[in-house]
Amino acid sequence: MGGSAAGGSFLSALADQGGAVPIISHADAELPHWVTQDWLVLATSYSGNTAETLHASRAAIANGFTVVVLATGGELAGLAETHEQVHLLGAPGGQPPRSAFGHIFGRQVALLRALGFLPPGHDTEGMLLRLRAASSLHDPRAGQEGGVEALAEALLDRSVALLGPTELAPALTRFKNQINENAGRFARVGVVPEMNHNEVVAWGGTGEVADPTVADQAVLLLTWGGVQADVRTRTTWMVHHLDTEAAWHLVGEGESLLEALLYHCIVMDWLSVTLAVLAGKDPTSIGPIASLKAYLAEQK
Repeated sequence: MGGSAAGGSFLSALADQGGAVPIISHADAELPHWVTQDWLVLATSYSGNTAETLHASRAAIANGFTVVVLATGGELAGLAETHEQVHLLGAPGGQPPRSAFGHIFGRQVALLRALGFLPPGHDTEGMLLRLRAASSLHDPRAGQEGGVEALAEALLDRSVALLGPTELAPALTRFKNQINENAGRFARVGVVPEMNHNEVVAWGGTGEVADPTVADQAVLLLTWGGVQADVRTRTTWMVHHLDTEAAWHLVGEGESLLEALLYHCIVMDWLSVTLAVLAGKDPTSIGPIASLKAYLAEQK
């Protein structure tokens, strides 16, 4: 759930492109009915105390499934001490789950590569060097003209629509979540080509009546070098026809889907935090979530 869940959808996208088995990202307290002992359950909760993850993990254990738990501690980590079929992957603690994405996702990728479910990485050292350079480049404190700070200023008075191809859907969703939590702002996701068969009508731009809120929306179009030719053609059409003047094209740089996804993560993290600071919001503050959890605890 939440920041702890992001890695699962990223793994699923990588598996769709080059994995040996399907990887299903599941964010709910109940296990799917079709799950059997042939499946490996990778239960992830940064705190180790997420209610939904604990409930699903206990159900998996009760049904004799092999479970790997990824947690910094809490009840989830404790399951590895009391159940033989549960194995623990620890991680450094002390930060919000959404800011620990690297700790979580890095361990998930390493595990699935070791098991042969994902192909081994190529030029991992080079990828990390390029990503570090990208993080420094997009750091708003670097004062890059027309960079993240300028984009955040342009988004201050607009809601945000995040559009991109299917394989970047995990980055689109995490981008939305980061804007929601860090900046306290609404954002929405549209995945190409699916949104071309429905949502694109509401954007107008071809003489039809568009949704009246289009003028107040900004579009961030995420792409990367491996976009399918048909999807690239579709996005070119959208750039020319979506009835909004506030649109930006964000290209995920890199030599693989993994690198492009992580590049987009760097941009989204800097952008969402900068947007929060400009709007006067503490990006670490999540009062409504804390209030909801307290209410749920009272109902037990």
